[in-house]
Amino acid sequence: MVDIKIFKKMHYFNLSIDFSIDKETLVIQGPSGSGKTTILDCISGIKSPDKGDIMINNKSIFSSENNIDIKIKDRNVGYVFQNYALFPNMNIKENIFFGIKCKKLKDSDYVDYLMNVFKICHLGDRYPNQISGGEKQRVALARALAIKPDILLLDEPFSALDVNTKNIVYKEFLQLKKLWKIDIILVTHNPEEARLLGDRIINIQSGSILNSDTPLNNFIM
Repeated sequence: MVDIKIFKKMHYFNLSIDFSIDKETLVIQGPSGSGKTTILDCISGIKSPDKGDIMINNKSIFSSENNIDIKIKDRNVGYVFQNYALFPNMNIKENIFFGIKCKKLKDSDYVDYLMNVFKICHLGDRYPNQISGGEKQRVALARALAIKPDILLLDEPFSALDVNTKNIVYKEFLQLKKLWKIDIILVTHNPEEARLLGDRIINIQSGSILNSDTPLNNFIM
């Protein structure tokens, strides 16, 4: 379970967010510049709120009152960036291993398992510039899950994909999220994507929550 109550002064508005999630996919939807990515950055530790609290599985990773601000590497947060942020000088298997090495974990069998689940075993020796957008997205997801995170953050990971690839990846995402019973926060500005992939949707604008919705997903697998 994740509890987030944060405030951060932005350039054009104040970000003030308060929500909880419990083993579900929460979609944060809103226009560009509304504060969506900043929320993810605060959870991951890339940015720090001005005040507030962030709890993951009853553990405080940020608290302005108690002067807690856990380092990024110690938060156990998986993050898939919009541009995937794969390391161009590492092959695919090395990219997936990166997070594990940073945490000094030894779990090569789990990496092999993830590569099999995401159907990227044949790409292990290739480099990011040698694979397609859909393949990069799978690699980025595998890398984020390799550390066995408590929460998975997805920052518009499907926005760069063409329509046909998106439809394939959507189906895969719906299937794969059943395998990992973890909290997922997906940021998007695509209403169709939000309805399709989310268990719950939060709409934000200028740093504030406008409303919350529980979509009825009618996607046929």
